[in-house]
Amino acid sequence: MVSRLNPYISFDGDARQAMEFYKEVFGGTLALNTFGESGASGTPEADKIMHGMLETPSGFTLMGADTPPGMDYTPGGNFSVSLSGDDDTELRGYWEKLSAGGTVIVPLDKQMWGDVFGMCSDRFGISWMVNISEAQG
Repeated sequence: MVSRLNPYISFDGDARQAMEFYKEVFGGTLALNTFGESGASGTPEADKIMHGMLETPSGFTLMGADTPPGMDYTPGGNFSVSLSGDDDTELRGYWEKLSAGGTVIVPLDKQMWGDVFGMCSDRFGISWMVNISEAQG
């Protein structure tokens, strides 16, 4: 898998509707995963979107999710830039440079969905997410 860079938008409870709208606009394939599917079944957030990804025929990738419980939703500050792929060395290198002098929000570490993931704000205040998946093949 080639590493990719794309916007990641946080929503205030309407991620499903927003991502379905963007699919209508751009076409493509939409994958949605709920908090309930990721271990939060039986909670008020169970049907909310933990992660959504739209991949379009034009090569666009748009990711989004509902703001998780305990995190503030801030209109205008509700997006991050996402770096993802399976090249561990490359992506860890980006993480080290982006997080240096910034603030680590979620340490780069193995997550419940199996990937290595981290969130940081760089020294300019830009939010970044890095997701390293297992190499395919």
